[in-house]
Amino acid sequence: MWLAVIAILIGLAVLVWSADVFIDGATALAKKFSVPSFLIGVLILGIGTSAPEMVVSVLAALEGSPELALGNAYGSNIINIALVLGATVLISPIIIRKAIIKRDLPLLLLVTAIAAWQLRDGLLSLTDGIILLVLLAIVLGMQIVLSLREGYHEHEGEVVVATDPDEVELSIARGLGSLFLGMSMLVISSRAIVWGAVELATLWGLSELIIGLTIVAVGTSLPELVSSLSAARKGEHDMALGNIIGSNIFNTLGVVGLAALITPITVNPIILSRDVLAMGLITLLLVALCGFAFLTKRQFGRTSGATLLLFFVGYTGWLIQTAIM
Repeated sequence: MWLAVIAILIGLAVLVWSADVFIDGATALAKKFSVPSFLIGVLILGIGTSAPEMVVSVLAALEGSPELALGNAYGSNIINIALVLGATVLISPIIIRKAIIKRDLPLLLLVTAIAAWQLRDGLLSLTDGIILLVLLAIVLGMQIVLSLREGYHEHEGEVVVATDPDEVELSIARGLGSLFLGMSMLVISSRAIVWGAVELATLWGLSELIIGLTIVAVGTSLPELVSSLSAARKGEHDMALGNIIGSNIFNTLGVVGLAALITPITVNPIILSRDVLAMGLITLLLVALCGFAFLTKRQFGRTSGATLLLFFVGYTGWLIQTAIM
């Protein structure tokens, strides 16, 4: 038991440090290549910080615990919006851009709806897994093309200052080094936290699904939490929001798709009636809050953050109640 507690504490300390290194590398590369911060958030942070969910879900599927894989992915989606984004905007409000309202949030809603529709028959098959992974490839390709096009127009007309090629190569190397080191330590520290948490949860006699939805989901969402907070603190607001949207899309399509590809998943009815419902509601709430902020020309700030955190408290209470019953 004490070994598990030590793993959690050391993992948290390393996680905080590695997130700063990771964000610094991502920011440096974004500036060097004139890539929009939102795209960096969606691709590098969104997918990169979902690596723990991917690792946990693949291991769970291989070891015959598919409910843990589903609970991990869907629980992380709920936590990313309700806890991670809620805490982030409490510290640093975000300005909602038109492209987020017109493209990115509707895309997240569509992906969430597809996930719910696939679960209607109580089974995630090999075919379902392939469909999810193909959709992921299409979505990522679309995000890259559109974000780069927007980034080009944003930088159009700017004066380009000549720099020493050796300095450019050194900056790129440092950015890539920071990115790789930060991401590696994020994954390792998250795994230590999850291992310790699962060990404690098992000792306390919690079910596999509840472990996946709570302790594992929170543990694997720690990179998103620390990365988003770090990005917001450094003024990279688009990167913080892109991180959440990209991570949720990747969890729903990539993490669940890969788990279903490894082994068909029989879906517990409570996942659909409770967890997928909660995931859909929090996504709709996010769209409503962002839409209101955009239309009223206000920041997506502390009131919205407090609303999201209240949803997280309510959902956690719902989980605890169903676990006790």
